[in-house]
Amino acid sequence: MDIVCTAEEEKLFSTIGAMAGRMGLECYLIGGFVRDKIMGRPTKDVDIVCTGDGIALAHAVAATFPHRPHVSFFKNFGTAHFRYNGIDVEFVGARKESYAAHSRKPEVTEGTIEDDQRRRDLTINALAISLNSNNYGRLIDPFDGLGDIERKIIRTPLEPDTTFSDDPLRMMRAIRFAAQLGFAIVPEVFESIRRNRSRLKIVSQERITDELNKIMATPTPSIGLDLLYRSGLLQEFFPQMVALSGVEIVEGKGHKDNFYHTLQVIDNTAAKSDDLWLRWAALLHDIGKPATKKFEEGHGWTFHGHEVVGERMTPKIFRQLKLPQNEKMKYVAKLVALHLRPISLTKEDITDSAMRRLLFDAGEDLEDLMILCESDITSKNRQKVKRYLENFELVKIRLREVEEKDRIRSWQPPISGDDIMRIFGIGPSREVGILKTTIREAILDGIIPNDHAAAYELLLGKAKEMNLSPLGK
Repeated sequence: MDIVCTAEEEKLFSTIGAMAGRMGLECYLIGGFVRDKIMGRPTKDVDIVCTGDGIALAHAVAATFPHRPHVSFFKNFGTAHFRYNGIDVEFVGARKESYAAHSRKPEVTEGTIEDDQRRRDLTINALAISLNSNNYGRLIDPFDGLGDIERKIIRTPLEPDTTFSDDPLRMMRAIRFAAQLGFAIVPEVFESIRRNRSRLKIVSQERITDELNKIMATPTPSIGLDLLYRSGLLQEFFPQMVALSGVEIVEGKGHKDNFYHTLQVIDNTAAKSDDLWLRWAALLHDIGKPATKKFEEGHGWTFHGHEVVGERMTPKIFRQLKLPQNEKMKYVAKLVALHLRPISLTKEDITDSAMRRLLFDAGEDLEDLMILCESDITSKNRQKVKRYLENFELVKIRLREVEEKDRIRSWQPPISGDDIMRIFGIGPSREVGILKTTIREAILDGIIPNDHAAAYELLLGKAKEMNLSPLGK
C-alpha cells in the first residue's frame, strides 16, 4: 500500500477488500483519509467507495467482526456507517451526478470509480487507493492530486465553474482546506469562486456555518476569513462582518480598518486558546463599530457605545448564522459587552471598587475576557503595544489582589433573596430586589466587607428606611 497504515487499519481494509471481491464489487479507499495519510496528518475517518451497493457491503463487512458493529444506513443517499475499534467507516456506492441550475439536489446514477473521482470537490480529495485483489494498495490519481499536495495548491478535478456551480458548498470547502492545510488556491479556481459566489444562496445556512466554524477552528483563522472576504463569499452570508472593512478619512484623520484589526484579534486569541466560542467573541468584539462610527470635530473618529450595540447584535447574528441560541451565545454576548472594561482599568487611580465590579460582572469568564482584551491590543507601533501590555499586566496583578482580598468572583450574596423574605415575612417583591441590590452595591463599592454580619446590619438599616421590620419585632 502506498500509505502507512496501522495494523488495525490494514486488517480492516483487507477484510473490506476480501468481502467486496466475494460480492463481485470493486472497492476503494478515497478522499480525506488518503490525503491525510499521505500528508502525515492524524485521521480516523475512513471513506469507502464501491461499484455497487455500499449499504450491502457495509452490512456484510460488519457481520465478519466478532463484536458485529451496529450499521447506520440511509437508503435515500446510499450510504452506511459503522465504528470499528475507534475508526469511523463510511460506505457509499460509486456514483455520477448531474445538477439543475436552481438546486443543490443532484440526479444520481450508479457510476465507476472514475465517475466518483470526477464529482469530488478538490484534486487532493479525489485520491483513491484500490482494495481489490488484482491491484491492492495501488494509488489511483487521475487529476494529479499527489502533485498538488507536493505543490501545496488547491485545484478542482473538473473545470472550476462546473465543480462550484454543481455544488456551491465546495467553494467554502476550497477555502477551508486552504486555511487548514496552508495551501494556496490557484488563480483560476479563486476567480471561479468570485464568479459563482451568488450560488451559495441555494446552500443551507447550517452547512455554510459548519464550514465557517471549521475555518474559525484553524490555527490561523485570518487566512480563511480573508479568503472569504476577498472572494465575496462573506458578503453572501455575513454582511455585518464585511461592514467592518475599509478606512474613511475626514480632515486628514482616518480610523483603522476594523475588518483587518478583527482578523488580527482573532489570530491573537487563537494563539492563546482553542475555544471556538472565545474566537467568536474575538470576531464579534467590534461588530457594533459601523453603527456607532462618528467623526467629531477637533477629535477624530469615535465609536462610543459600540460594545453595547455589539452585545445587542450578537443574538441576531447567531440566529442568522444558525449558531446555538443557548449559553454559548450568552457567553459571546457577555464578552463583547465587557471587552473594553479591562483596558479602561489600565488608567491611573482606578479604584478597588472598579476592580470588584469587573470581577463580579465577568465571574467565571474573567480569564477568557482577559485573553480577548490582551488580544485586542494591536498596533504597528511596537513600543505602543509593549507599553499597553505592561499596563495590562499591572491590571491582572491588581485584579488578583482584589479577588484574594474580597472573594468577589465566586460571590454569593451573604444574605439571599430567600433570607430577606424569611426575615421580614414578605413574598417576592420589588422591596426584596431593592434590599438585595443595596447589599450587593455596598460590597462592590467597599462600603461593607463581604460577610454576613456587616450585610445584616446594612439590611436592617435600609429596611427601616422602607418601613419594613423583621418578624417578631
